[in-house]
Amino acid sequence: MYHDQGHIPLKVVGFVYNHEKKAWDAVSGVNITLGLPIIRVSVDHGTAFDQAGTGTASELSLRNSIEYAVMFANNRQS
Repeated sequence: MYHDQGHIPLKVVGFVYNHEKKAWDAVSGVNITLGLPIIRVSVDHGTAFDQAGTGTASELSLRNSIEYAVMFANNRQS
C-alpha cells in the first residue's frame, strides 16, 4: 500500500461536519510515526496556504496532535 492510499480512510473518517453552518468544517486527523526513539506526531493535512490570512483555517488537527504527543509522553514516563 502506498502512503496516500493509507490516508484515504483516515481522512474520510476525520472530516468534521458543522451542522450549524451546514458545511464541512475541518479535518481532525493526526499523523503518528511509530518505531522511532522520539515521539513524532503531526497534523494530517497540508499547509492550507489557500486559507492563510482568510480566517477560515481550523486549529483542530494541531490541537489533536499536541494532545496525542502529551499522552504518549505521559505513557512513556509510566
